This record gives sequence, C-alpha cells and structure tokens, in this order.
Amino acid sequence: MDYDVVVVGGGHAGCEAALAAARLGRSVALVTLFRDQLGRLSCNPAVGGLAKGTLVREIDALGGAMARVADATTIQFRRLNTRKGLAVQASRAQVDIDLYPKRMAEEIARAGVVVVEGEAADLEVRAGRISALLLGDGTRVGTSALVLTTGTFLGGVLHCGRDQQVGGRVGEGAAHTLSLSLTRLGLRLGRLKTGTTPRLDGRTVAWDRLHVQPDALPGGHFAFTPPAARLARRDCYIAFTNEGTHAAIRASLGESPMYSGAITGRGPRYCPSIEDKVTRFPEKDRHQLFLEPEGLNTHRIYVNGTSTSLPAHAQDAMIRSIEGLESAVIEQYGYAVEYDFVDPTQLSPTLEWPALPGLFFAGQVNGTSGYEEAAAQGLVAGVNAAGVPLVFGRDEACIGVMIDDLTQRGVGGEPYRMFPSRCEHRLVLREDNADRRLMPRARALGLLGDEAWARFEEKAAAIAELSAIAPASLRRPEVFAADLFPEANPEVAEQVEIDVKYAGYVVREGQRQDQTRRLAGVSLAGIDFAGIDALSIEARERLTRASPATLADAARVPGVTPAAIQTLTMVLIRLT
Repeated sequence: MDYDVVVVGGGHAGCEAALAAARLGRSVALVTLFRDQLGRLSCNPAVGGLAKGTLVREIDALGGAMARVADATTIQFRRLNTRKGLAVQASRAQVDIDLYPKRMAEEIARAGVVVVEGEAADLEVRAGRISALLLGDGTRVGTSALVLTTGTFLGGVLHCGRDQQVGGRVGEGAAHTLSLSLTRLGLRLGRLKTGTTPRLDGRTVAWDRLHVQPDALPGGHFAFTPPAARLARRDCYIAFTNEGTHAAIRASLGESPMYSGAITGRGPRYCPSIEDKVTRFPEKDRHQLFLEPEGLNTHRIYVNGTSTSLPAHAQDAMIRSIEGLESAVIEQYGYAVEYDFVDPTQLSPTLEWPALPGLFFAGQVNGTSGYEEAAAQGLVAGVNAAGVPLVFGRDEACIGVMIDDLTQRGVGGEPYRMFPSRCEHRLVLREDNADRRLMPRARALGLLGDEAWARFEEKAAAIAELSAIAPASLRRPEVFAADLFPEANPEVAEQVEIDVKYAGYVVREGQRQDQTRRLAGVSLAGIDFAGIDALSIEARERLTRASPATLADAARVPGVTPAAIQTLTMVLIRLT
C-alpha cells in the first residue's frame, strides 16, 4: 500500500489533516486504532470557546470540516464575553457526542480517505527521509509524507485513584512502541497530563434544584455557510460545590495519583482538576460547575468543572455532596491520562521535523490541549504534507499565533491552550472576519470549493459597496449600521460597522506594538515581577522563575503573552 500522505490518528487533528490533503487531490490513508472512533469527543461534548471559536472559524475559512460538523450536531449555542469587545467575544456550541463523530466519519468517507485500522509501530527511513509507516502486525504503508496526530495515545496511561491501565482513552489501548521509535530517531519527548470528568445518569439528577442555562443563540453557527438543518436544543444547568464537597476531596488526596507522585506530567493550568482547585484556592467556599447534556439520545451528563483522577468512592462522595446531585449515579468515573508529547520547538512553522523530511506532527502530540487547537494544527500539517507550503504570520491568523508560540517558545512544561491574550493582533484576528482574512488564500491554494468561494465573493462585494456610502457618524457607539441600512444583509452591515468603529483602535494598537519593539533591548534589572498586579498570576510566576534580562527576553518566555509584554512596556515607560 502506497499513498501520497499517511496520517496516524483519527482525532480532530488527524481528520483535518487527512481532509486537507485530500482536498488538494492527494491519495490519503488515515491509520487509527479503531475505525469507528473517528472524530470522537474524548472530553467535553463542546466546540469553541475563548479564542477557540476563532480557530474553528479559521478552519472553516480554509475549507476544513470542524465548523460545519459542529453546526450539524449543535444542541446549544452561546456567545461568551458579550459585555466585552468583539476581539474577546467567542462562540461555543454544545454538540451531540454521538452524532458529531458520525458526521465527521461521513466527511472522511466523502473525501475518499482510506481508513486503515492498526497500531503505528515504527517509521521506515530511506535516503534521509520518510519512506513508510510500519504497523504492529508488520504491514508496510508506503509514503513520503507522514503526519503523526497521536493525541493522548502515545505512551498513554490512565489513572483513577491507585488504579492504572494502559490506554489513551477509557476502553482503548495506547501506542507505546512508536514512542521508542521516535526517541531512537533523536526526537525529544516529554510527559504531560490531562483529565476528564465523571459522567452522570441524568435521570438521577434533581434538575429543579439547579440553575438552568438555556440556549442563548438558537440561530448561532460557526460555518460561514449556515447549516441547512438544525437539531433540537437542550438546556444546560449550573451547580456549585460546597464545603462538604471540598472536605470529601481533601480526605482522599492521598489516593490521588496527582498528589501521590504516580503522575509525573503536568496538567493544563487553565483547565485544572477539582483537586487542584480545592488545594490551590482554599479561600473559595464554592466552585461553579456546568452540567452539560451529551446528546439527544443519551441520558449521560458531563459535569464540566470536576476533572479528576480521584478513586471511584471519592468521586461518589464528591458528586453526592452537591445540591441537586445527592442521588446522582455516576455512569463513567473521571480519570487522568498521562502521555508522551514531542517538544514542538524541534519543528518548523510547517510542523515538519527538519531533521527528517516528510515527518509532520499535529495536535496534542505537540503539547497542546483542546479539539480546536488540534484541528487547526492538523489542517496546516496536512496541507504542507501534501506539498503545498502554508505558513501563517502572527498578524494573519490565530492559527499562526499558536504555531509560532509552539515552535518558537514551546509549551513551558504544561499543555498549551489558545487565548485571546496570546494574540497581539487580536483586534484584527476576530471570529467575524476569518473569511475575509483567509478565504482568498485558501482559494489560491486549492482548499476552497467553487460554491463557498462564490458566496464569499458576493459578500465581499456587498461589504465594499456598503462601506463606500457609510457615513462618518457610524463611528459613534450609539449609531448602528442595521438602522442606517435596514435593507442590507445583517452580516454585511455588521462587518461594515465593525470596520468603521474599530479603525482607530487598530491604529492605536499598532502604535503600542511599535513602542514595545523600540524598548525591546531595555534592561529589566531590578523589576519585581511578582509585585506587578496588572500581570496575570501565570505571567508573574514564569517571569520570576525565568528572570529575563530584557523585554525581548521576556517575550520569549513560554506562557508570557503579548498582553503581559505590553504591561511591562508601560512599567518601563514609567520608570524611564
């Protein structure tokens, strides 16, 4: 068997990588441990969120599948941060956990991607480049371009209390041989940890004692082409931990693999386990939880905010201490998964390892967390593996910011998550304009079909026409384009209004960045980073630990965002 491109892993990175290469006319094989698990939502049944929603829309603008699959399976849609500016607003969809992978599998089948079931065991190298993937049963899959998107399956171990088992996800195995193969090739590997929450039987929850969170935006969608049909909607609910919950957690910390030393990898800072929340923030008397339905045809409920690796008896005590959950039955206990990742600073901006041409990495194997981060990397790796150069600058796409962070700074010892604060050009890199930023390039590369391109051209022409007659008064906050142009397409009017209202802020942001660049070589000697309250806790911790000599050095510290660098710039200006 020989293919132009071979992708290992059927998660979000693997699916987008395979689909991207297929759109460019390449023959593609996708190797996965289980062919019926393509596009599975291993953790929460949701897509989008802060900055993640922008990634989803950028994927759509580049012809990817995540947005339209999410739209087809959405059971609740919300806009986050609506009281703040557009640069930090975000879309988030609750999706059906069973229908989403089915729809993704249909995308894979329509694209003509060949799905091969088996374990990736070794790589064949000839003449200094990739020549084949070798499976555990001895099968040779020939290729000159291999994309590894192994997720949490590379050396994966599951932890629930003192119980351990090999696996990258509950009920599934892991790829251990491949880790040894990569190490032999000279790649630096590390160890990270992530976790998931208990799933409840919704029929055992006292819903009338919880706070309802209804569908906030019934017409919301990610894809620039609205979905033809929508599923029925479901409410989410809010609950809270209490002192009894915290006492139950503290009583079992000795059995937690995170605190006993059984887990050596670090978990995601911005998605901490419930054990971490209780121990790191002892002053808080409660923590908010979101009870999210997993789908239309299941009673299972995902308890967002209770990621844990405590033993089963402790999870029972924790859950049943919460108001409304006193009689709740856990259908699947939470667990932690520890896995190998590749240090992404070894990769080029195309996500290829320069030391071995033809070998690409994307997704959690690069140290990231989240479906959206994985899918975006997969698309970029798939395009480049197909032989079409694709690299984004930090001013072009959130995807470019993420990949630049990964390849230039690394992950700093903990899973990387995308945030608006990582984007110095976030006033421009918004959800609403992803099509205007990226579709022309996608079309030029051959990633965008005729129908999507025709729709974009029509929209762009309408925006240009309306912009030409938009009055200067539109800059005022109390003036709205929808009132001035009631007959215009709402999306077109919105884009014109945003362009007018944001123009001055974009100029001002550019001036601030110029100021930061001019001060790049200024010494930071004597500055007490821990005492700068305007910095985030993470930035203070990382800067104090790294002790950078100059502002330029500070900008290279993993986890120190452009927003933090601007804060340091203001401190330097005051001191000088």
